[in-house]
Amino acid sequence: MSSDIMVYVELENGQPKRTALELATVAADLAAHGGGKVLAIALGPNAAGAADRLGRYGVDQLLVSEDPIFEEFLVDPHVDLLARLAQEFEPQAVLFSDSADGRDIAARLAARVGAGLVSGVVDLVAHGDHVDAHESIFGGNFVTTVEVQNARLGVFLVRPNAFTPKESPKSAAVRTLDYTPGDDVKRARRGRTVLEEGEATSLEEASVIVSGGRGLGGPEPFALLEQLAAEIGGAVGASRAAVDAGWIPYAHQVGQTGRTVKPSLYMAVGISGAVQHRVGMQTADTIVAINRDPDAPIFQLSDLAVVGDLFKIVPALTAEIKRRKGA
Repeated sequence: MSSDIMVYVELENGQPKRTALELATVAADLAAHGGGKVLAIALGPNAAGAADRLGRYGVDQLLVSEDPIFEEFLVDPHVDLLARLAQEFEPQAVLFSDSADGRDIAARLAARVGAGLVSGVVDLVAHGDHVDAHESIFGGNFVTTVEVQNARLGVFLVRPNAFTPKESPKSAAVRTLDYTPGDDVKRARRGRTVLEEGEATSLEEASVIVSGGRGLGGPEPFALLEQLAAEIGGAVGASRAAVDAGWIPYAHQVGQTGRTVKPSLYMAVGISGAVQHRVGMQTADTIVAINRDPDAPIFQLSDLAVVGDLFKIVPALTAEIKRRKGA
């Protein structure tokens, strides 16, 4: 087994998502500990175009295939090729984003090659000849240290925003992979793709988020948050209570069973601050909470706590921002 670290790159319009840059950053630190390299795998149309950006975040070699099969079919072709690469390079670890696609592919890969699989990872530490994972459990109340044993390979699902991307003066070499798929990887084909109307910027990558909770009382007041978010260049989030009530789609949910975010500014409006929500946003750089309950748990995390009626505060704040922008 080598000291190399392998990273699966999720692409969006041919460019690596922020989560891929986070994985590349931590992979570079892990690989340096053992004198290994960072090997990234990008599959799909225009995958080779991700090399320059990935190289700046620590990737030594980008393994690519732009075969249309990776866009046309579901996860089986990805697993098939990744299993071959894992056997060829024998890396110390394979890192995935703990996303829907990442979980789907990582679980199948671990089963295929007999690897140990750890999900919910919030930190990775090189320890001797293996990698230890810190895993968030019980709604973020505890962090455990997990070591993969009785397996030659560790597969780790890393929570988005667990690491901050860090640029390094590197460039990534590109190797184009030869891949001939067998019929057994063509069992499930992609059908029609429907994009849900929503924010132009995903919550995981937004630098400003305005989130609403049960205190809004219904779906209509989310228009107030949308207006505020538009003025400050932010995205709209929500607590699980608001999503479960049907006030806003699940794509906006922040928390343990939703998105994990790390914006520069997080505004919690009418959100009490249950631990399941806090685990998804508590690493934001600045947290502002608006709630009429002075004892709301969200205030324990807040850098700025505003006690009052959100239906008066939010419109007034939006109007003041508009006024200052127009001045």
